[in-house]
Amino acid sequence: MPRGQSNFLVQSLRGTSQVFFMENALTGVLFFAAMAYASAVSGVWATTIGAAVGVGVATLTARLLDCDEPSVSSGLYGFNGVLVGAALPTFIAASPQLWAAIVIGAAASTVFTAAFSATLTGKWGIPGSTGPFVLTGWLMVAAAYSFGGLHVMGNVPKLASDATSHTLGIPAPMELVAIFFRNIAQVYLLGSAVSGAIILIGVLIASVPAGIAAAAGSLLSLIVAITLGADPSAVGKGLYGFSPVLTAMAVGVIFLTPSPRVAVYAGLATVVTVFVQGALDVMVAPAGIPSFTAPYVLTMYLFIAPKKLMAPHPHGPVADPMIDDQGRTPVSAAGSSR
Repeated sequence: MPRGQSNFLVQSLRGTSQVFFMENALTGVLFFAAMAYASAVSGVWATTIGAAVGVGVATLTARLLDCDEPSVSSGLYGFNGVLVGAALPTFIAASPQLWAAIVIGAAASTVFTAAFSATLTGKWGIPGSTGPFVLTGWLMVAAAYSFGGLHVMGNVPKLASDATSHTLGIPAPMELVAIFFRNIAQVYLLGSAVSGAIILIGVLIASVPAGIAAAAGSLLSLIVAITLGADPSAVGKGLYGFSPVLTAMAVGVIFLTPSPRVAVYAGLATVVTVFVQGALDVMVAPAGIPSFTAPYVLTMYLFIAPKKLMAPHPHGPVADPMIDDQGRTPVSAAGSSR
């Protein structure tokens, strides 16, 4: 639930934890520890620094725009910014222009979050979640192809006909364990199994049911991806698991009241997310952009839309997108934007 006014650091840490739907500053600290560990191992600190800049800029923007105070305090205006800050250095080479893009993108994600709240959430009660991050990330990475000061790494545009089928293979037991944790780590664009374990601990500290849902989502997506013969390299990096992890948490615990029926429903949504992941990876490839968390966002939107039939469970609404110049408070948006 939204809390009263808190200081900027606590708000930013809660925003970091809200990537996994948690409102817990300690969990946010552990998430940064997970990012720092991955950076220390790889020797590349741009992702961790970018995440810190992103959540700080997004939170500060929300405060300057007089966005709904309880939502800002809960971190609901920061989590898209932290993902923007972590994603852009992952796909765009380091340069002064990159850091300018992170600041601009993080600030824009706050405005987009307010826009999603005023429309998608306000009209249909569907949480915006990481939709603003996906939109911002796509625009920023696609725009980078137009600018000489920004160099996109590792996403050469390719046609759907270039996609290849893969033989069925089951990794060794210890590798399966590593992939299980990488699925969780990749929500923060991290390829480290240790980072995934730290993140899972952070989620469990904030909510045991949410942690169980995250673990179940990772395991189920791993089984489905391997059974379907997905690209072994992508599976091994956790790229088929991070969106299903979020789907399992969102549908199974966060936005619907947990029950055996909801658990089965969340399982179906999780499996569908694996298919959506494969489809969107092919669909965005010609543009040379990553799918980000779009597979989760699309699946979650479709599975949460009929929630009136399934006893919706409110979670931290972004109520009033902004306060107008005359100080009037807009009508609160229905439902949650997270």
